[in-house]
This record gives sequence, C-alpha cells and structure tokens, in this order.
Amino acid sequence: MPDTFDATVFYAVGDIHGLADRLSALHTEILNHHDAHHAGAPACIVHLGDYVDRGENSRGVIEAIWALEAKAEGTDWLTVKSILGNHEQMMLEALGGDTSYLVSWLRNGGRDTLESYRQGDEDLDEIMLNMPKDHLSWLSGLPDIFIVEDRRLVFVHAGVEPAMFPDDGQEPHLWTRSQRFFDVTRWSRRPKLAGYTVVHGHTPVEETKIVEHNGARRINVDLGACYGGPLTAVALPPVGEPTFLQIPA
Repeated sequence: MPDTFDATVFYAVGDIHGLADRLSALHTEILNHHDAHHAGAPACIVHLGDYVDRGENSRGVIEAIWALEAKAEGTDWLTVKSILGNHEQMMLEALGGDTSYLVSWLRNGGRDTLESYRQGDEDLDEIMLNMPKDHLSWLSGLPDIFIVEDRRLVFVHAGVEPAMFPDDGQEPHLWTRSQRFFDVTRWSRRPKLAGYTVVHGHTPVEETKIVEHNGARRINVDLGACYGGPLTAVALPPVGEPTFLQIPA
C-alpha cells in the first residue's frame, strides 16, 4: 500500500450481494476505464461491503475479490481494499452461534449464501459447520471503515455518525440510515467532517447522485443491484469530477 494517496484514482464498489459474475465484469470495466483515462496513475479499488446474501453466488464474490487481490500483488500501481458490511456481520455472528442473528440472517439472504457453499446433499446445518475457514477468516479481518486523510475521503458501508466522527464506532458504519448522516447540510455543525467526501452503500437509491454542501460530499453507490439495479462503482480521481461505472442487470 502506498504511503500517500495524493495521485491515486479511487474506485468504490457498492453492495454486491452474491452477484459474482457482475462483480468480475465491473472489475474489468474499472481496469479498462483506468487504462483509458488514468494510465500510469496508481489505482485503489475499494469494496464497500455486503458481499454475501440474496444473490446466488456469495462464495464466488469472495473468490472474485481474492482474484483481484492476487492481480494487485503482481503490480506496483493497484491496491485493493475491502470493508465489512452489515450482512457480513450478521453472517459471522450467526455462524458463531448467536441464534438471534441466525434467524435474522437466514431471513435476509443467508440461505442463498449457504446454498452457494453447498458441495452435495448436505442440509443447512451441515453447510454451516463446514464453511471454509479461509473465507470466514478473511471476512472476520475486514475493517469497518477506510479513511484517507490526505484526500479527505471516507469509505464506509452504511455511513458515519457526524456528531462523533471519527470516534463513532462500528454500529453506524454498518447500519446507519440516520438523517443526521444523509442530510449533508448538518455536517457543517461538525467541524471534524468539514471538507470530507463520504462514499457509502447500504441504502439502495434509484440513481447516482452527489450530495454536496460547503465542500462536504456524500456519494451513495448502492443502486440495488440485487433487486435489478446496476452494480455500480464511482471513480474518484485526484483532479476532476467523479465518474460512475455500472454493470446493468
């Protein structure tokens, strides 16, 4: 990972939810875009969480991210970062034995995730017992936020709590849908968020939009891919306006 991100083009990918083929296509689209518009500049691809549940190939999503990480290891210009989402948290808690999370997880796409790990005619309990340890270890090690101070960028799954940022903790990072966060005009009351761009997913929207106020920006890249919307990424160059890249359903 570079010591400074001054010249880096960031690409933030919204909620994926088991859509492995579309994620691989979006990775290709990002790399092609970078080669066409930012050749020679370093790139950092950030996945904003919710890799599992609802879509048919959660396992394949993790493996697609690993394939991109392997590609990055062979370069001196590409970095890959992945952030924890609330669906990964539910999955880890459920598989760790928390029965309250298990019920919620299975109702919110967990069964689809388990099916993607099926090897034969096992029942769901057997699949849960035999989940690949390397997958669970990778998910368990994901951070819940990525802050790039030299670019005043925040990458997070759901959002932040403006009154407490950057010491707001994991709960808002994974779950918030508070108007205190969505309404960027309120950020000006919180000097620690002044001038930041916060890029997030978690709450599906129908169209890409950059919400700005007094130099602060909020960008939501969850366009409900698992509900038929496009799988979306935003490109954030060091100079110039953001660009949105999409793979339609």
